[in-house]
Amino acid sequence: MVDFKTYFELLNLYSDYAMACDSADWENWPEFFVEEGTYRLQPRENYQEGLPLCLLALESKAMIKDRVYGVKETMYHDPYYQRHIVGTPRIISVQRDHQGERILSEANYTVIRTKLDGESTVFSAGFYRDVIVRKPEGLKLLSRLCVYDSEMIANSIIYPI
Repeated sequence: MVDFKTYFELLNLYSDYAMACDSADWENWPEFFVEEGTYRLQPRENYQEGLPLCLLALESKAMIKDRVYGVKETMYHDPYYQRHIVGTPRIISVQRDHQGERILSEANYTVIRTKLDGESTVFSAGFYRDVIVRKPEGLKLLSRLCVYDSEMIANSIIYPI
């Protein structure tokens, strides 16, 4: 397992990630990932069946940055706020080798969306399955897989989950 300091850093990674998304701090979002980091959004059924199809698959930090550009500069949509509620992360395994420490962790999430002229609704619920590595500046995501529960999703995913 990990020591308390590492677990506390893990808790901060999850809460800081959620706060960056909730406060529309899109420039900071890619900084949660390493250069070769991946971000995927996948329906639960595909995940359980081992099927690779994802709604969104960003295969590097450069692609994640490109998504930020799209969110800020090119996508037209009705504005909305989102609020992440993230459960306490559960460490599944820790691997240590010549490349350092790799933490496989999982946490449930709910994202509530509020349109400026409407009520708040549950936008997405599911779990994160993450591979996290230690870098000199702290813990970073090597991969974040967002597995969402419902096959029915809003007609567009604009902001990160």
